[in-house]
Amino acid sequence: MNLAAQLADGLAALGVMLPSETQTRLLQYLALIRKWNRVHNLTAMREPEMILIRHLFDSLAILPHISGLRLVDVGSGAGLPGIPLALAHPEWNVVLLESNQKKAVFLQQARIELKLKNVEIVTERAENFRPASGFDTVISRAFSSLADFVKLAGHLARENEGRLAAMKGVYPHEELAQLPPPFIVENIFHIGVPGLEAERHLIMIKHGV
Repeated sequence: MNLAAQLADGLAALGVMLPSETQTRLLQYLALIRKWNRVHNLTAMREPEMILIRHLFDSLAILPHISGLRLVDVGSGAGLPGIPLALAHPEWNVVLLESNQKKAVFLQQARIELKLKNVEIVTERAENFRPASGFDTVISRAFSSLADFVKLAGHLARENEGRLAAMKGVYPHEELAQLPPPFIVENIFHIGVPGLEAERHLIMIKHGV
């Protein structure tokens, strides 16, 4: 089965309906990762099928639980999950926050080649990024511990209504126990990723009252 068919099957399994043009751009993005990976080591994954499953499907699997029009992807790296989310929802405004200059250069190139008009690249550390207004969703994927995530990026969430969304593997019992106030866990979702047997969880965090 070719990559296009695998992508279509995976999207169907996720219940994510995307136009054929968007699916083509997702495959272009995968190809960009593979091309730049040879020099910039964006991901340990080398095989396109593994990049598709472990990165693209993993990112798109959280779509049902993400809301709001303004998102920031903290420690975006190769643009995950920010770029797949931006492609799936062109009406969202997505900031890719990445302090590594080489990775930020890749993100700029991906934004240009994929014609991502709804994406902005910010080369800055999370704790130093002070936008004019907060975000509806502050998301991270393997960025840090939950305690560090809220400490470094908690200020980016829109006051009262904003949420922090941490993508994790196995259920993070110890990290949850160390979550500092005033942050509290709102929801924990078990995420199923097509073709991946490993556990995935999405931790939704908000400011406590």
